[in-house]
Amino acid sequence: MKFAVVIPDGCADYPSEELGGRTPLEAAETPAMDEVARSGLVGRVRTVPDGYTPGSDVAIMSVLGYAPQEHFTGRAPLEAASMDIELGENDWAARANLVTVRDGRMADYSAGHISTPEARRLVESLNEAFSAEPIEFHAGNGYRNLLVRRGAGEVAAETTPPHDIAGQPVEEHLPRGKDAEFLKGLMERSSEVLAGHEVNAARRSRDHPEATQIWLWGGGKSTRLAPFREKFGLSAAVITAVDLVAGICRLAGWERIAVPGATGYYDTDYDGKCAAALEALGKFDLVLVHVEAPDEASHNRDAAEKVRAIERVDRRIVAPLLENLGDSFRLLVLSDHYTLLSSGAHHGEPVPFAACGEGLGPSAGGGGSGSGAEAFSESAAAGAVSGSGAKGFSEADAARGEFIERGPELMERFTGKAKQWAL
Repeated sequence: MKFAVVIPDGCADYPSEELGGRTPLEAAETPAMDEVARSGLVGRVRTVPDGYTPGSDVAIMSVLGYAPQEHFTGRAPLEAASMDIELGENDWAARANLVTVRDGRMADYSAGHISTPEARRLVESLNEAFSAEPIEFHAGNGYRNLLVRRGAGEVAAETTPPHDIAGQPVEEHLPRGKDAEFLKGLMERSSEVLAGHEVNAARRSRDHPEATQIWLWGGGKSTRLAPFREKFGLSAAVITAVDLVAGICRLAGWERIAVPGATGYYDTDYDGKCAAALEALGKFDLVLVHVEAPDEASHNRDAAEKVRAIERVDRRIVAPLLENLGDSFRLLVLSDHYTLLSSGAHHGEPVPFAACGEGLGPSAGGGGSGSGAEAFSESAAAGAVSGSGAKGFSEADAARGEFIERGPELMERFTGKAKQWAL
């Protein structure tokens, strides 16, 4: 029995005028995802508990089967785990995005999707500038970097993700609370370090956005997760270019499988991710494939690119998985959270999911005629409505399916540990 999970990050959305009143999932050609929904089960799950800021941190923790209310301390500690950064009991970590602030506005939350080599050089300069203080900067992937403050305990402040305020004045979104001045001071000082940097001079000469400063958010202290194998009795691996996702999985005892062409952006290697997933299923019981591109397209408010990203996930990841998983499998596709084209921000309402395979529909699993490549090709060609009664994988179809209030229950059901989808 093999389990595969595919997360097109932030693919769920609201209807868009640019897409003729359809959502990106409805506008995209997704025969493979539609088949998962038609032949199996479709519904919605609340991955972001009430009172939590919507984001992949709490959402994917829920999807993996861990309650954020019990384990979540902040986004950055999860990424630190992926980057082999040890956090002591009194250490505190925060995301330090390289951003472009121009005329008091968040002109670009990613400094023009600055490259990792460029970002590393900027991070080196920040470390030199702050070397006399108990502060470390750690280079991640592109604009996604970390700050660690050693030995000073919790930093109490409310912060805002920069991708949620694209184009907006930054003044009203600066850190708030007891230690806000400390964080704002670090951000201001970073702008002095980066202002004349040769990396920015080179980017300016090419008409690319400069990294004008760091933006601190998502801070917290270290956390622990019970091993996934102990909770679910399964070995697991993750394929992702995003340190946050890899960090949550690592804390749960998963193995991260590196794909050289995985970028966390539009140009990620979809085929390489799928090939790695199929190979990994020879060794592991469960494999998760995470694709960041739909989320990035929403942050950039690019409807056409979001549709293309969803279609690439469908054609180059979900379809090959369906065709090659064999007879004894379960496949789950879902958005971790909503990311809105209208605002570029995340939204915390329940997300659509679809699952097919053994025991999850009259045309799926059990060695019957509804599993594997034959069922996919026949049903997709016929455009039939079977199993769940859904026409396809969309927010509207999901709303007519079942609803799971407690996010971690989805993994419990999917792996057959809950009686509702017991194997």
